[in-house]
Amino acid sequence: MGNQPLIVMSDDSQRTSGRDAQSMNISAGKAVAEAVRTTLGPKGMDKMLVDSSGGVVVTNDGVTILKEMDIEHPAANMIVEVAQTQEDEVGDGTTSAVVVAGELLKQAEELLDQDIHATTLAQGYRQAAERAKEVLDDIAIEVDADDTEVLTQIASTAMTGKGAENARDVLAELVVDAVRAVADEDGIDTENVKVEKVVGGATSESELIEGVIVDKERVHDNMPYFAEDANVALLDGALEVKETEIDAEVNVTDPDQLQQFLDQEEQQLEEMVQQIKSVGADVVFVGSGIDDMAQHFLAQEGIIAVRRAKDSDLSRLARSTGGSVVSSVDDLDEDDLGYAGSVAQKDIGGDQRIFVEDVEDAKSVTLVLRGGTEHVVDEVERAIEDSMGVVRVTLEDGEVLPGGGAPEIELALALRDFADSVGGREQLAVEAFADALEVNPRTLAENAGLDSIDSLVELRSQHDGGAQGAGLDAYTGDVIDMEEEGVVEPRRVKTQAIESATEAAVMILRIDDVIAAGDLSGGQVDADDGGDDMDMPPGGGGMGGGMGGMGGMGGMGGAM
Repeated sequence: MGNQPLIVMSDDSQRTSGRDAQSMNISAGKAVAEAVRTTLGPKGMDKMLVDSSGGVVVTNDGVTILKEMDIEHPAANMIVEVAQTQEDEVGDGTTSAVVVAGELLKQAEELLDQDIHATTLAQGYRQAAERAKEVLDDIAIEVDADDTEVLTQIASTAMTGKGAENARDVLAELVVDAVRAVADEDGIDTENVKVEKVVGGATSESELIEGVIVDKERVHDNMPYFAEDANVALLDGALEVKETEIDAEVNVTDPDQLQQFLDQEEQQLEEMVQQIKSVGADVVFVGSGIDDMAQHFLAQEGIIAVRRAKDSDLSRLARSTGGSVVSSVDDLDEDDLGYAGSVAQKDIGGDQRIFVEDVEDAKSVTLVLRGGTEHVVDEVERAIEDSMGVVRVTLEDGEVLPGGGAPEIELALALRDFADSVGGREQLAVEAFADALEVNPRTLAENAGLDSIDSLVELRSQHDGGAQGAGLDAYTGDVIDMEEEGVVEPRRVKTQAIESATEAAVMILRIDDVIAAGDLSGGQVDADDGGDDMDMPPGGGGMGGGMGGMGGMGGMGGAM
C-alpha cells in the first residue's frame, strides 16, 4: 500500500490514548468525588438538585445526589457505581466510598507523573486493600443481636447529619424495632418494612405500625369502618362473574330470558360472598375488581372489602397476618385466613387508608414518617433507609467499628507499616493508599470548620498511643473515644467501601485508550440543557483528542 494511511475508524470516531486518556478518566472520577465531598459527616452540607422540569431534591445522601445528577461520562459512572453498590450492599457510607475512590485516583495521578506504571499501582492498591480488610477484622467490636442500646446507637449514627437528625433518638428506636420485627429464618429483608410518608406534623411524631397500611378505601359506603379480632381473606383474583375465554353471543328473544340471565349472574355472585362468609372472613382484600352486586352482598354481611390491592400489599398482608393468598374464592378455606386485632379505615394526612394492625409477631410492618414539608419527609425517608440498612448488616454480621474517622486513621498507620514489607514500586502505591484513606477524617474536619491538619495530627498521635477508638467529634473539635460515646457503624460499611473504591480506581487506572464513536468535540454541556446541573471545570488536565473539558464521551458537563 506504500505510504497510504490505513483508515480503521470512521471519520466521526475519536480516540484518546496513553497519558491523555488516563488523565481524562482520573479527572472525571475526581470531579464526581468533589461533587459530594462537602456532604460528608454530621456537619456536611446539603445539595439542591433541580431538573429541567423544575423538580427539586434537597439532600446530602451521596447516592441520591449522583443519581439526580444524571452522569453520563463512562469513567465517572464507574465512581457512581461505587455509591450504588455501597447502597445496595450496606445502605450507608455511600459518600465515604465515593470520596475514597476519588482520593485514590488523585494519589495515583501523582505517582503516574513520577513514571510509576498503572499496573504497578493497581497491584499495590489491591495488596493494600486486602491488608486493610484484615486490619478491620482485627479491630472490629463484636455486638450481640439482643443489644438494643448498641443497635440504636448504630441507627442513630447513620442519621447524623441528615434531615432526620433532630428526631434521631425516636426514629432510631423505631428502626431497630422495625428491622427486628421482619427478621425470620430466611434472614432480614427490609423490603418488608413499608414506609408511608405523611406531610404534616413533626418528625418526632413518626410511628411504627405493627401491621400494614393499604393505600385503599373500603369499596362500599355501607360496609363497616372497623373490624375487631378480624379474620382476613386474601384473593389475587376478582370477585366477578368470569367471562368466557372465547367470544360468545347470547340471543335473547324475550324479557324473561334476560331476567333469568341476570338472576343467574346475581346468584353466582351471592354464592361467592356466602363462601367468603362461611369460612369466617371479616375482611377481604382482592387483587382485581369486585362486581357492584358483590359489593352489595358483602356490605349486607358486614364484611369489609378492598379491591385492586397491589401484589406487594397482598404479600405484606400475608406475612403480617399469617394468611395465604389464594387465586379464587373456590380455593379459600379457614386455614388460608390471616388474623389482625384491628382492621379499620382511618384518615392519615388527609387520605383515607386501611390499617391492618395489632398483629402478633407481624413479619411485615409499616413506618409512618411525618414532616413539615414534602422535601423534609423525603429526606427523612432516605435517612431511615440508610439506618435500616446498617441495623440489618449489624444483625447479620455482629461486628461494628468506631466512627468519627477512627478506622481510617488506624488503617493508615497499619498500611504505612505494611508498606515497609512490600517490595518494589508497589510500596509507593501502598503508602498512597494509606494517604488516601485519611481523606475521610480530613474531610470531616474541613466540613465542621476545623483545622484539618491539627485534627489529623491529634488523631495520629492518639492512635500511635494505642487508642484504636479515637475519632473526631465534629461538634467540639476534640478527639474522643467513639466507642464510649456510642458513635459506631457496621464493619461491612468500611470493608465494602474499601473494596468498591479500590476496584473502581484500579479499573479506571488500567484504561489507556478511549475509543468513541461519533463526534464528541465540545466542552461543557448541561445534561438536560436546563442550565441547572453542575458544569465541569474547563481544561481537565490536557484531555486531548476533542475530549477537552471532560466534554468527551458525553462530557462530564454533559454528564452531570
